[in-house]
Amino acid sequence: MVAIVASYSVFPSKETPKGHLWLSDSDQVVRSGHTPTIYVYKAKHIDDTTKRLINSLAEILVHYYPLAGRLSLAESGRIEVDCNAKGVTFIEAETTKSLGDYGDFSPSESVKELVPKIDYTQPIEEIPLLLVQFTRFRGGEGFVVGVAFCHPLADGLAGTQFINLWAKVARGETLEPHELPYLDRTILKLQHSSASPCFDHPELKPLPLKLGSSDVNAEQSKKTSGVLLKLTPEQVQKLKKEANEEALEEGVREYSRFEAIAGHVWRCACKGRELDEKQPTVVRFNADIRSRLIPPLPRNYFGNALAATVSAECYVGEIVSKPLSYGAQKVREAIEKLSNEYIRSQLRIVLGEEQLDCIRGLFLGQGERMNVPFAGNPNLQITSWMSMAVYEADFGWGKPVFFGLAYVSAQDRAVILQSPDGDGSIIVSMHFQEPHLELFKKFFYQSL
Repeated sequence: MVAIVASYSVFPSKETPKGHLWLSDSDQVVRSGHTPTIYVYKAKHIDDTTKRLINSLAEILVHYYPLAGRLSLAESGRIEVDCNAKGVTFIEAETTKSLGDYGDFSPSESVKELVPKIDYTQPIEEIPLLLVQFTRFRGGEGFVVGVAFCHPLADGLAGTQFINLWAKVARGETLEPHELPYLDRTILKLQHSSASPCFDHPELKPLPLKLGSSDVNAEQSKKTSGVLLKLTPEQVQKLKKEANEEALEEGVREYSRFEAIAGHVWRCACKGRELDEKQPTVVRFNADIRSRLIPPLPRNYFGNALAATVSAECYVGEIVSKPLSYGAQKVREAIEKLSNEYIRSQLRIVLGEEQLDCIRGLFLGQGERMNVPFAGNPNLQITSWMSMAVYEADFGWGKPVFFGLAYVSAQDRAVILQSPDGDGSIIVSMHFQEPHLELFKKFFYQSL
């Protein structure tokens, strides 16, 4: 059980610019709630830890001042940020559990206690955009920094950059000019046109349902559970080798770790669900567009720089019977669509009246978050966090021994990230319907 010791409002340590910050279309269409993650540390508690965290947080907020603001509704019906310096929330807490009691920190209700609980019944204009919970384990054997980050403010990469710079300030180090965030999102302001897009954009179309079903709610209501599945460096290499056996013979460019692992996860999901071979199945993933746009976005761009989704599609019978290279190639083909022109075409049409209606509903108290299309059975969402430097978050007591999501996704989803070991091993945080999870795990390791 987690007990709250104290709660603080933390404000930027210096005067910051006021006014309203325009948010891009990419910011408008993401899930409107907070993304809860945890950083776990094995370190003895030092007396001034809370003070150091709060003071350094106030200092970094001077550079990231929009985070200290609140969401507001513009006359155009879009979300924007009121940079009013109302502050962020910092919670100090203690748990009656030891570090070992949490096992491997798989997403669960128990782990969810380690991040701030947010009351979404209050007006959205009052909800902090960042909440942090510092929780000590029983016996003083370590602690957790739990972070709840408002998704319309930043994607995973931008959020990670913020945490790492906060940690650097906490260590007493000086930030370099090139590390400071690029806050002006009008760089993604594109001219909207009623003309038809120059691409088909299958990723914006409805997903296939299970054969014989016309009700998406039938699958959406089924309970999911989260597990952490580790791949050793040898198992990662084995998957890459399997994916590339046929590819190299045919002169195809070598498949990457992500392509091989994503193809493997997709195939195991189809097998674990025991679906009809004629069942269409789609895997969706977000892709960072910072380096794909021409000109590219600044690397320190603070915001959501994601293609809404890219989709790979096939029939279950194809992906379960064909070599791993088949799924890896499908994943590659979807990602390779993301040219500068394709991304700009998508951004011009991704924000429609339906999304704007959802945004208005949020500010009228008609929902906790935006309606996110159900991407579960027979489909799958795959997210790669492999490029995020999450283990650089050293606040002065060493690097985290674990980083991960602190909640169970309501739909089938895989998050692929580096393990803290730094040896090339990978962790797949798998969220899957409970009736099919054990069979999925069996197929996941069967050939490894």
